[in-house]
Amino acid sequence: MSDARKEMVIRLRGVMNSVGGRVLHDHVDLDVYRGEVLGVVGGSGAGKSVLLQSIVGLRRPAEGLVEVFGKNIMDTDEAGLRELQMRWGVLFQEGALFSSQTVAENIQVPLNEYTKMPQRLKNEVTAMKLSMVGLPEGTAQKHPSELSGGMKKRAGLARALALDPELVFLDEPTSGLDPISANMFDTLVRGLQKSLGLTVFMVTHDLDTLKATTDRVAVLVNGKLKVGTIDSLRDESDPWIKEYFSGARGRAALPN
Repeated sequence: MSDARKEMVIRLRGVMNSVGGRVLHDHVDLDVYRGEVLGVVGGSGAGKSVLLQSIVGLRRPAEGLVEVFGKNIMDTDEAGLRELQMRWGVLFQEGALFSSQTVAENIQVPLNEYTKMPQRLKNEVTAMKLSMVGLPEGTAQKHPSELSGGMKKRAGLARALALDPELVFLDEPTSGLDPISANMFDTLVRGLQKSLGLTVFMVTHDLDTLKATTDRVAVLVNGKLKVGTIDSLRDESDPWIKEYFSGARGRAALPN
């Protein structure tokens, strides 16, 4: 299907962000289509997470248009933004679980925020989401401090899926994980994306994750976005992109 016929879930036009006088996003454009997994990569401090924050309404760009599900985030009132937030889930870096709450209480945060669901039903939803991400039922009453790094990520993903979203944002989902745990998490994400029909916007630095999960990749370099498949980006002339995809580590993760 041509891009013109695909349903656009995220649309950025002319987005500009700067931090401390340094331009992170120099009037960037980006389209994310329904049902795809888009990976966003870039050097340290390039503004990958800031771009995510701009899309979910946590940061207002200095210039430009940010549309999600056809609605302009920056012109949407509080009620409209809440409606949009019910259609997406976010897994922040390190899982971002509340340390004083149990896993069940963490998963139920969005249920409490956006619904009037009775506690019995919230408990059933919690058990279902834990099962979806591969965590045993007994995990529900544990606190984050009792979990391994991989389990924290899975619990954070369960919370992101609590409201049955159409769109999921993942911020460095495999950072800090050993290779085996990272590979298992990649498999989980791709499996859930296919079974639930999710659209996934994923910030990552992990080449193996890109190879295992993404349909397209957006590279943030010198304030601009270069978007393509892994194979097409390996032929880019930009030195950073070329080294990232075709350097020694890139060749190891992405063989010819």
